Amino acid sequence: MKIMISQPMNGKTEEQIREERAELVKELEEQGHEVVDTVFNDEYLTKDRPKNCNAGIWALSKSLEVLGQADAVVFMKGWEQARGCRIENQVALAYGKFIKIL
Repeated sequence: MKIMISQPMNGKTEEQIREERAELVKELEEQGHEVVDTVFNDEYLTKDRPKNCNAGIWALSKSLEVLGQADAVVFMKGWEQARGCRIENQVALAYGKFIKIL
């Protein structure tokens, strides 16, 4: 199963984000799942982004592209306070994705 991880990322470095999810990624992969990467570095997010574009919405659009390819979404602790995670949750619900909340 392809699984996307949704977690609060605002104000965190790529290293912090990867560190927070490392144990979960390992556990899911050991269960035979494929974890689809949604940790986008700054180069990826700025390379094709149009000028005068809202960076947060642009990043969210990239994660929604990944969600479209995933079978399931795991929401990490604190997701309820993160605007992007709440939107990902609403999209996952609306499109019938399997959802697990930690």
